[in-house]
Order: sequence, then structure tokens, then C-alpha cells
Amino acid sequence: MKILFLATLLLFVGGGPRSITAAQPRPVTDARLESPEPENWLMYRGNYSGWGYSSLKQIDTKNVGELIPAWTLSTGVDEGHQSPPIVNDGVMYITTPGNQVLALDAASGDLLWRYRRELPEDVLNFHPTNRGVALSGDRVYFGGVDAFLVALDAASGELVWETAVEDYKHGYYLTLAPLVVHGKVMVGISGGELGVRGFVAAYDADTGEEVWKTYTIPGPGEPGHDTWPGDTWKTGGAPVWVTGTYDPELNLTYWGTGNAAPWMGDTRPGDNLYSSSVVALDADSGELRAHHQYHWNDSWDWDEVDAPMLIDIPRDGNMIKSLIHPGRNGYLWFLSRGRDTIGFVDAWPFVHQDVFTSIDPETGRPEYHPDRKPGTGKEARFCPSLWGGKNWPPAAYNPETGLVYIPANNNLCMFMEGQEVTYEAGRAYVGRRVRRNRGMQIHDNAETVGELQAWDVARGELVWTQSFASPNWGPVLTTGGGLVFMGGTNDRFFRAFDGRTGDVLWEMRTNSGITGVPSSFAVDGVQYIAVQSGWGVDAQKMHASLNVLRGENSEVPQGGVLWVFALKR
Repeated sequence: MKILFLATLLLFVGGGPRSITAAQPRPVTDARLESPEPENWLMYRGNYSGWGYSSLKQIDTKNVGELIPAWTLSTGVDEGHQSPPIVNDGVMYITTPGNQVLALDAASGDLLWRYRRELPEDVLNFHPTNRGVALSGDRVYFGGVDAFLVALDAASGELVWETAVEDYKHGYYLTLAPLVVHGKVMVGISGGELGVRGFVAAYDADTGEEVWKTYTIPGPGEPGHDTWPGDTWKTGGAPVWVTGTYDPELNLTYWGTGNAAPWMGDTRPGDNLYSSSVVALDADSGELRAHHQYHWNDSWDWDEVDAPMLIDIPRDGNMIKSLIHPGRNGYLWFLSRGRDTIGFVDAWPFVHQDVFTSIDPETGRPEYHPDRKPGTGKEARFCPSLWGGKNWPPAAYNPETGLVYIPANNNLCMFMEGQEVTYEAGRAYVGRRVRRNRGMQIHDNAETVGELQAWDVARGELVWTQSFASPNWGPVLTTGGGLVFMGGTNDRFFRAFDGRTGDVLWEMRTNSGITGVPSSFAVDGVQYIAVQSGWGVDAQKMHASLNVLRGENSEVPQGGVLWVFALKR
């Protein structure tokens, strides 16, 4: 990781000196997490429901064209910058690749403190990124690629405690922002491509002691264990890459799980629970209360790690407490949630998908076209590609428009063939190959790939689409001002869309491609929009594959920069 320099650049947006000390925000209580103030952004997606929504409306569809940079910050690090700026009473916290946490004055960009965790020289991970921090009390919680969970003092950045979640030498690492519920810090483990056994674990926020641990692959004697032949459950993957959501009324947390390992389903015949699923875990005990498997015996690397959004949706005269998940498998899933149940309501393809031949109307279980499923020594072409119809970047929901906004990749297909692989701790455990000139394909010679889609889930209708020649790796933010913000394209633009029509109302080119999660907050009555720009990881890999396919040689500059925007004054 190339370490560059750390600097801030302040541009004029008006306003005088701050009247409060930025380094003294209020403690983050359970009550504040359950009902965050509009001016703050206290967790990964802004609220426990995972909406990616800010009710702030100072910036709206009429004035967003006047948005300018308020300040920027160079993180000093390359690779994919994916964490949201978390803000509590004017203090901002971000993470970067390289196990770095920064605390900043959210109005000025002044650096308050920096924590950089030293990594062992033999750490191996295929996704050198981090997706943010969690706040509770007067502490900041962060998970590192060495599979350690750490607690930092929010005012000073000093280490309070550290806990080994697993042994990094066996392929385990952490990339997600922790989820804090009632004094418990929850994390899911990454490393599915290294033959781990996935799990979610909770730790005491005060001491770092483990409270509970729930595996996403059932062991002997547990329900679902018979869906794994032999000892395949021990190295079967099903990792948890992205922060879960939480229903305080049911006291359940919801987590998306990754694909099974190795990639070819014929190496582990069976449904392989609870891979490629959503699981509901009791927040106090970790007990697995319900699940829904989006697709069984995955052979396409379609992990479903993006946690579902919790939305109340009208259907046939009833209000359904739902789980909404735009899947990597290319279907938009409408599920219901109860105390001990997750029910199937409906599902619609939102990109070109040719693998599923049908979906059971009662259970939601898909059936497959046999020619579209690769296996060991068997090549198959399938759509969408292994990167899916929507990868990890989160969708968003706006309660005022009633629409769900999906960052999608359409018209991409893939040739893939399985090959034999033997498990070795800390080594790749994938078992696939792509023949030269037989990898990524563009369906029907389409000219566009990336899309931003708006869906009315209550009606199951696509309302509008914005398309791009570039792939789209942009997490979505939506606001009370009727706006949708998203980057994600290889032209380096950060854009604002009209949430009702999809019209592009504003755009600004940044230093690099944006794969960071945007957030919005306010300080002293001024609303800000913040996002990290820094290309890398899977976005960079897909861009390189399309360069080969299209005969192009375009590049996206690297280098992380945090951008904070406000209206010109």
C-alpha cells in the first residue's frame, strides 16, 4: 500500500467560526441509535433499517446545481475506499484501506486524530478495503484485515481494547463496519474465497469479550447440516461481508451471507445452508430464528451479502413488514419478516437473467437451466456475470417517494468452468477457471452496462432507469430534498439525480472512481454531502475485463480523497 501524504483543502462555503468544540460530541446511546437525529449519520446506512436515507432537505432538486466542494482530504492511501463518513455532533469518522481510522472536524476538515493499525507481514486478503466504523458510548469500533476487532477512544483515537475474532492465518479477515445493538458489537467474518466457515459474532462493547457466535454453516446435529456432504461444511464459505440491519421491535438482526466454497456446486451437492441467504439472528443470544435462501448450491459466485432493507410496504390491503433485497443473482426480492419467520412474497428480475427458469410462488425457491450452471470440467455461459446484477454497493429507500434505488450492472454475462481444487489453510479455495477470450460477454451487443434503477416495490414496477456505458459500483444515498446521490462509474463523476424522474441535476468529476458509501449530515444549520473517492478492488477488476472485451485501454486513477460538498453561499 503506497503511503502518500495527508492534507486538507478548505474551500469557501460561508459561515463563521464553530461555537462548540468538535472533539466533544455526545455519547452515542441506544436511544440515539434507534432514532438518529437528522443532522447526524451514526451508522453504516444511517439507520438500523438500512435505508441510506437522510431527511435533511436544505439541498433539494431546485438548488443542488449550486453544490460545491466545502473541503477535501487526501487519505494518503491507494485501493478501494468504501466506507461512509460517520458523523456525531460535528465529528466525522472514516476508515480507509490499510487499517486506518481518521477523525475529522466535519465542518472544516481539520484532522483530530488518526489511528493506523500495524499489520503482520503475512496477512493475505483478496479485498484490501474497509467499510467503516460503528459508534457506541464514547468509543469507535473498527474491524481490521488481521481479523481483530478494536475499540478506540472517540476523543483521542487511543486503543481501549482489541479482540482476535479469528486467526488470519486461516484466511479470516474483517471488512465490514460493525453493528452495535444494546451494548453488543457485532461483526461478520470475511474470507469466503479462502475456505473459511462463515459466522457472525457479538462482543461486549465495554470489555471486548465474546458474547455469542453463530456460524452461517450449521455443524453436526444442527438444522441444515445435512445440506453439506461429508466434511465440506468445515470450509464451505458463506462469509458475511457487509453490515447487518436490525428490527428493534423483533430484536432481530438480519445478515446477508456469501456463496459457498469452492465455487462449483458439484463439489458439495446439496442446498448448502445458509449460503447465499439472509439469516435472522436474535440480538441477545445469536440464535438463528429464520432464514431465506435466495438460491441454492451456488455455482456462479453470486454471494448475497448485502443486508436487506427493512421497509413497511402495502400489499393487497395489508401492510407487510418486509425485507427488500436487490440480489447479486439479478432478482429484486420482496420478503416478509416476523418473530420466527421470513416469508417469500415476490421477486422480479431487474437485469437480464437466464439461469432461473422459474421461482416457486410459495417458497421462492428458484429452478435452474442445466446448461447455465458451470461445474468441474463443465463450461457454461450465464447471465448476469459473476459480479452479479448488483454487487455489494447498497441500494437506498426514500420514504417520501416510496421508491427503492438500485445500483445495477446489466447486460453482462460470463463463461466459466470449474476445476479441481484442494483446501489448504490460508490459500485460495475457489476452483474455477476462465478460458482465454471466453470470459466476460456483453449480452445482445448492448452499449450500456451500469444502471441506476428506481423501483416501486409495492407494485413491482420499474419506474425509471439511468444507464451508463461504464459499469456501476456506486452505493446510493437518498435525501428529504428529493435527491439521489451516486458515483460508481469509471468517468469519476459524483452525481445527483431527481428521485422522482431520474434526471441528472448535478455532477462533479472527482480524483478517482467512487465506490464509497455517501452520507449526509448538518453542522450549525449547514447540510453537507460526503463521499470517499478511491477506485480499486472488484470495480477495478471489472473495468480491466471490459477493457479487454471492448478493445480499450482506459484507466481510472487511484488515490483516496474524501469529498465534502455544501451549497455555495
